[in-house]
Amino acid sequence: KTLWGSSEPRPPAAGSGQSSPQQRTETLGFYESDRGRKKKRSLSDLSLLRFISAELTRGYFLEHNEAKYTERRERVYTCMRIPKELEKLMFFGIFLCLDAFLYVFTLLPLRVFLAMFRFITLPCYGLRDRRLLQPAQVCDMLKGIILVICYFMMHYVDYSMMYHLIRGQSVIKLYIIYNMLEVADRLISSFGQDILDALYWTATEPKERKRAHIGVIPHFFMAVFYVFLHAILIMVQATTLNVAFNSHNKSLLTIMMSNNFVEIKGSVFKKFEKNNLFQMSNSDIKERFTNYVLLLIVCLRNMEQFSWNPDHLWVLFPDVCMVVASEIAVDIVKHAFITKFNDITADVYSEYRASLAFDLVSSRQKNAYTDYSDSVSRRMGFIPLPLAVLLIRVVTSSIKVQGVLAYVCVVLFYCGLISLKVLNSIVLLGKSCQYVKEAKMEEKLFNPILTATPGKPAGKQQGTFKSTQGISTDENGSTSVTNQPVHQKENMPSLLVTSNSDQFLTTPDGEEKDISQDSSELKHRSAKKDLLEIDRFTICGNRID
Repeated sequence: KTLWGSSEPRPPAAGSGQSSPQQRTETLGFYESDRGRKKKRSLSDLSLLRFISAELTRGYFLEHNEAKYTERRERVYTCMRIPKELEKLMFFGIFLCLDAFLYVFTLLPLRVFLAMFRFITLPCYGLRDRRLLQPAQVCDMLKGIILVICYFMMHYVDYSMMYHLIRGQSVIKLYIIYNMLEVADRLISSFGQDILDALYWTATEPKERKRAHIGVIPHFFMAVFYVFLHAILIMVQATTLNVAFNSHNKSLLTIMMSNNFVEIKGSVFKKFEKNNLFQMSNSDIKERFTNYVLLLIVCLRNMEQFSWNPDHLWVLFPDVCMVVASEIAVDIVKHAFITKFNDITADVYSEYRASLAFDLVSSRQKNAYTDYSDSVSRRMGFIPLPLAVLLIRVVTSSIKVQGVLAYVCVVLFYCGLISLKVLNSIVLLGKSCQYVKEAKMEEKLFNPILTATPGKPAGKQQGTFKSTQGISTDENGSTSVTNQPVHQKENMPSLLVTSNSDQFLTTPDGEEKDISQDSSELKHRSAKKDLLEIDRFTICGNRID
C-alpha cells in the first residue's frame, strides 16, 4: 500500500483464487505503463532547462566560513595601508640620512676647527687630563683629514674622460656595468664601515691595555683607500646615469629603470621575518637617498654643459620624475606583497620608525656611545664620507667662484646649510621623542641594561648606575631630553654597560598584550630577538662577528 500514492492509479485487485488470463493481462499492462511514466519523469528531471534553472537559483552562505573571508578582507586593507605606512617610514629615514649627510658639510668642519684650537692652545692651559684630545675630537679630526685627502686625490680622476669612455660602450654592456656597480656598492659599504670603526677605536683605545692591533697609521691608510675607492665607484654610477639621461632614444634609461622591477622578483617570493624586513627597509631608505644625490650630481653636470640654462632643467625634469616614480612604485609593490605573503601587518613600519627614532634620541645623550652619523651608517648602511667627497668634487668643478661677491654668496650658502642642519635636527629630535613615547620605550633610556663583567654574575655586581639622559614630560605635556646624574667613576670597573643604540624595545601589539604583560616583558627582554640588535650588515637576523 505504501508504494503508490493516492494520486497514482492502483494495480487491479487480485481475487481469492487463481487470476484469469484477462486479469493477468490487465496487471501486466498496468506495470508496463507505470514503468513508462517513471522513465519519462526521470528524463524530465535531467533536462537542460532544469540544470540551468538549478545553476541560476543555487545559493550558498559565506558566514559558514567567516574567519577565512575576514582574513582575506584584512589582507586587502593591509595592502591598502602599506603605501602610507611605508612612505612615512621612508620620509623619516630620508631626513635622518639628510641630517647625517649635512653634518659632514656643516658641523664637522666646525668641530674639527675646535679640536685643532684645543690641540694648539693645550700648552697654555696645561695637561689637566691624561688625554690630549677627547675621543670624539680625535674621531672628528680623522674624519676631516680623510675628507681633505680624498678630495685632493679625486682631482686626479678625469670626469670627462670617464664620461666619454662609458658613453662609447654598448647599451647591454652599460646595463651589466650598472648592475655590477650596485652590488659592489653594497659590498664595499658593508666592509667600509668596519674599516672606519676599526680606525676610530684604534685611535681612541685606552693606552693601558695590551696592544692588539697593527697601529693607527695602517688603519688610517686603509680608511683613506676605502673612501677614495668608494667615491670613484659612486662617480662611475653617476656617470652611467648621466649617459642614460643624455642618450637620444632613452633606451638605456628605460632598461635601467626596468632593473628595479627585477628586484621585485628576487625579493617578493622569499620568506621574510620582521627583522629581515627591517633590514630591507633600511636598505631601501639608503638606496633612495643615494639616488637623490646621484640625480643632483647628474643635474649639476648637465646644467654646467649647457651654461646653466634654466630651459634645459625642464628637459631633465621628466627623466628625473620617471626615475623617482619608478623607485617609489617598486618599493610599494615589493613591500605590499612581502607583507601579504608573510602575514606581516602594516603596523610593523611604526616599530621600525620607532627603532630609528630611538637611535637618534640615545645618540643625543651627554655620554653617548657613538656619534649619530655613525649609528645611521651602521643601521642603514649609509656612509656619508664617500658621497660627500664626490659631491664636493662635482660642485667645485661645476661652479667657478671668482670675485668678492661670489665668496660672499658662498659664505651665505654655508650659513644657510648650517641653518637647515640645525632646523632639521631640531624637528627630527622632536618627532623622535614623540615616536619613542608612543612606542613606550622611555624605560630603555631611564634604565639601561647592565651586563656583568666576565667571570662575575650579574646579580653580584656592586655599585649603582643612573641614566645619563632620558625623556621627561613637563606639566604642559611636552617631551624633552634632559640630563641625568652621571654614574660614579669608581664603579666603572665593575660594570659593563651596553649601548642603548644597539638594542631595541619593540612596540607592544596592542590587542595581544596588556599593560601588565608589558611590565613583565621588560624583565625578560634579553631573551627576545630585538630589532635594535640588527644592523644593516647581518644575515637572517644573526650578527656577523
